[in-house]
Amino acid sequence: MKNKVFVLLLLIFIVGCKGSYQAIGFEKQHIPTAPDYSSENSWAVLPTKYSEGLQKLASHDVEPLKADVFYVYPTLLMDAKDLRWNAPIDDVTQKNRIIHMAVKNQASPFATSGRIYVPIYRQAHIKSYSLYNKGGKEAFEIAYADVKKAFEFYLKNYNNNRPIIIASHSQGTSHTTQLLKDFFDNKPLQKRLVAAYIPGMGIKPNEFKTIQPMTNPKQTGGFVSWNTRKMNSYPKNKDVYKGSVTTNPITWDVSKTTKLHQHKGFLYSNGKIYTQALKIEITDGMVWSTNPKFPLRLFMSFIKNYHAGDINLFWQDIKENVALRTKTWLENN
Repeated sequence: MKNKVFVLLLLIFIVGCKGSYQAIGFEKQHIPTAPDYSSENSWAVLPTKYSEGLQKLASHDVEPLKADVFYVYPTLLMDAKDLRWNAPIDDVTQKNRIIHMAVKNQASPFATSGRIYVPIYRQAHIKSYSLYNKGGKEAFEIAYADVKKAFEFYLKNYNNNRPIIIASHSQGTSHTTQLLKDFFDNKPLQKRLVAAYIPGMGIKPNEFKTIQPMTNPKQTGGFVSWNTRKMNSYPKNKDVYKGSVTTNPITWDVSKTTKLHQHKGFLYSNGKIYTQALKIEITDGMVWSTNPKFPLRLFMSFIKNYHAGDINLFWQDIKENVALRTKTWLENN
């Protein structure tokens, strides 16, 4: 029962946020204390601080990992009754969500390709999207300032000229998009970019100057992105993703459809991988998916927005692809 409750929360933690939020003014005196990234307490995951969910994946007998993964998690501050604009980094509930939801389901497919770095940041409350002009803008600026500061600390103290994989989802992707512009796009560091896996937001093909969408599974130095929904369904604003990059997260090429046998695996909350669980169709800005074959399939039949599963629905597919791109980058550099 615990597993079922967990996956229900996972599937709706973003999909279900349609609450009505009170427009309380943004006040500087209520901004949480800024993180100190020289302290391990400001990181959810470091190579010296793996969560239990990543430990088994990160520990292996093959040669040491030669790449790094910088992962930025999605919106986890969701309660409509929560009056805060930004999450304090010492919030215990928030930390548990980072580790047991975001890292477990989204950072984990990268753990066998690179050393994982996950900064805890003062992320913006979900209301910041709907109340952008009433405090949301400031909340997002605080959140990105932390992500940027964490990345600067990582570059200076941890990276040591190693290749970098950027990974994120939803609000995390909003921040990594800006991070890519500030540090990689048309800059020397782009030479060390293995790939950016940045689903969960509508990103246009020309979002960057020199970082291009990748259209074959071995390509490096670019980005992939997608937004997942149930087959033949649309968001309330039908055109919200129109024209956005829509990577095929199963074949990683320009294929518009897949067959069941091509799907490599969906990570369920019980830790099991369900292979050949879904088929997809690429449409304008969206990945349409069939109802995945897993223990709560009946429940999923009522959900049209698969946003919360953008990564773990394709967990094994991503794991194998990031390994391929990392291998390709290392062979060519």
